[in-house]
Parts: sequence; C-alpha cells; structure tokens
Amino acid sequence: MRKPVIHARQVTRNLKLGTHIVHALRGVDLTIYANEMVSIIGPSGSGKSTLLGIIGGLDSPTDGIIEIDGVDITRMSEGQLTDIRNQKIGFVFQFFNLIPTLTALENVALPIEFAQAPRHKPFNRARELLDTLGLGDRFHHRPSELSGGQQQRVAIARALANDPPILLADEPTGNLDTHSGETVLQALKTIRDESGTTVVLVTHDQSLATQMDRVLTLVDGRIANGVATETANGDADLTESARAGV
Repeated sequence: MRKPVIHARQVTRNLKLGTHIVHALRGVDLTIYANEMVSIIGPSGSGKSTLLGIIGGLDSPTDGIIEIDGVDITRMSEGQLTDIRNQKIGFVFQFFNLIPTLTALENVALPIEFAQAPRHKPFNRARELLDTLGLGDRFHHRPSELSGGQQQRVAIARALANDPPILLADEPTGNLDTHSGETVLQALKTIRDESGTTVVLVTHDQSLATQMDRVLTLVDGRIANGVATETANGDADLTESARAGV
C-alpha cells in the first residue's frame, strides 16, 4: 500500500473582496501519494494556485484540514510552518525568482547555506543537482546568461537543494516555449525517478498535464474529476469526491 504524503479534507478558502465573499475552494478532498506526479488543471479562477499555496503552507484554509506526512499543518504557527516548508516542501514558480547577481551554482547552494541543519555541503549538492538536470556546463552562468528553460531548471535544482520529499510547481512552464517546457517536464520526471520526490504541478497546459500520473480538475473551487493517465506507474487511487465526479 502506497504512503499518502498529502491529504486534504473538506478544505475551503473564502476571500473577502470589498463587500463580496469569493469562495475560492469549496470542500476539497484529495490524497496524493509518495513518488506520485499529479497535475492540477482547471480554468482561471478555479482555485488551482490557492490550493497549491494551502498545501504548501503559504496560505491557511478557512476550514478543513491539510496533512503533510500525516501531520496537520492547518493550525500551526508561522514558525512551525516555516520549519515544515524547509524540511518537507520545495517550491517552483512561473517566474523563476532567481537572484540575478548570483551564478546558477550560487543560486542552488543558497538554501543549503541558510538551512539550520544542512544535510549537504552547499556547492557539492548544487553541482550534483545541476548535473542531474543537464546544466553541468552552466555552473558559473548568471540568470541573464541562461535561456528560460535553463533558468527554470536552476529554479528546480534550488527547490530540491535540501532534499524535500514534496515538490510543488505553479505553472512552471507558463513562460516557456514548447521545447523548453518539455525539457523542464523531463527534468521533473528525472528527479521523481531518481529521488522518489512527489511532484504536484499546477498548469493550464493540457498536453503537459496528461503526462503526469494523475490529473485533478478543479472547477469553481471543487474537484470535478481525478483520473489516472496512461503514463501512470500502476493504478492511481482516487479520492471519494473524484470517484463520485463531484
């Protein structure tokens, strides 16, 4: 039986905009397992990025529970959430967020240098990750000297610097051309296969989404379906809401 690493139960998120309440999430249930690659798709405003932020402890639900490795994070203090993010979760965003004055090697080494109990020597780990992601010849290049796809791979390496078991990616190919996007996707698959990392990816790209093990569709803040794709490693388990087509 596979180990669940992310579990959401009846997660809601209400946002106040002026005098109006926007129901960004409306009772989301989901379970994501170790070593699984899951894409979350849906129209703009469906709650995809909101859900990813709540899973990653960047935002809090209005109601419901989020568990990471069996630990409920929804009532944690900001200090406790910071520890969870540092130990368990890596983030990759659409706009790379690399430090422009640092080289690729320095950008990747930085999170290790700031870690309270680093598991690796910063530059050894940075070289290892960049090599794995096909950037062994770009160690000393700054972001302005790299293509969009190369910058995103550096961002992925940085997110993995401290060995998080979970990688959350919000539109990681949104600013890339088709070829660069495919390169980034292959990089994510390599990391999953070599490190056993669980990958959760938000995307508008249907062709990218269907290359994951499982696709979850959000519509109006609810999971509309959850299906295993043909690339899945075995049968994917679906949540009750997904089976019911809620």
